[in-house]
Amino acid sequence: MKEASFYEKSDDGRVSCTLCPHHCTGIAEGKVGICRVRQNAGGRLVSLIYGRVASAHVDPIEKKPLYHFRPGSDILSIGTWGCNFRCEWCQNWELSQQEVPTQETTPEAIAEQADQGGSIGVAYTYNEPSIWYEFVRDCAEQVRARGLVNVLVTNGYINPAPLAGWLGLIDALNVDVKGMDDAFYRRHTGGTLQPVLDACVQAKKSAHVEITNLVIPTLNDTDDHFRRLGKWMSEFLGKQTPLHLSAYFPRYRLRLDATPAATLERAFAICSEYLDYVYVGNAAASVGRDTRCRTCGATLVARSGYHVEARDLKGPVCARCGGPSDVVT
Repeated sequence: MKEASFYEKSDDGRVSCTLCPHHCTGIAEGKVGICRVRQNAGGRLVSLIYGRVASAHVDPIEKKPLYHFRPGSDILSIGTWGCNFRCEWCQNWELSQQEVPTQETTPEAIAEQADQGGSIGVAYTYNEPSIWYEFVRDCAEQVRARGLVNVLVTNGYINPAPLAGWLGLIDALNVDVKGMDDAFYRRHTGGTLQPVLDACVQAKKSAHVEITNLVIPTLNDTDDHFRRLGKWMSEFLGKQTPLHLSAYFPRYRLRLDATPAATLERAFAICSEYLDYVYVGNAAASVGRDTRCRTCGATLVARSGYHVEARDLKGPVCARCGGPSDVVT
């Protein structure tokens, strides 16, 4: 078992984790924190999942989703089990909310697999990567040494110091901002909103950031929610930051009806008042598919499912007008 980073010891043998804003304190011998994968073993906090991979696939980068980072590329995507949230609608609950079989590996093996498989790098995804902190860090170092990229798909519930320790190695993040109301976070995820927003701002200073919002009927689908999300992103992340509005489907413990296309189209219209790039995912909506030049409207990247075609995209600029593409190629 790997000793964890970011924890404090007590004289009575208990430990307190400082990795995420839960600040699990007084963890007794043999007990674990909220994430269930960081345990007090002999007065040390250790990771129970270091090197333990539960899922590994080569995915399109658009599946993360990242639309403005290396479009059309494939990336090795890995995850383990566990999470520091308890979202009742979790789309990957089989990994996040229960222990599953894993295979043991090393950071060197992950980097080599990515390098030999036609991947641009490694995405840490499927479950919450922050609870896998030490393994992600060690993998990211090996991946970066090979000239490949590192991507995080995260709920953003991590303290500033650990996040800072990651960001020098991370090229792009998709952060799931689940709602713009703290009461919503407390009731439905077990976390709080402000640390997530703070993590987005911190990450934006050194890496490419895109935001996902899962739109759940009756829970976070009001006009006011979409306005607050669009305004906050525009003010704190910049209006060129891409937003992905994703359709909810009944999963795990939540059995509400799936998100109607009309709701996503309404959300798209509202958020587009504040942001240059708004996308609709996980649904057959009539808007929010292609990337268009914010200067002249030319189609930079056309999409049909995960099929991607670069059209008027010429690296960092639009081939038609020469304006910025806001796409990392």
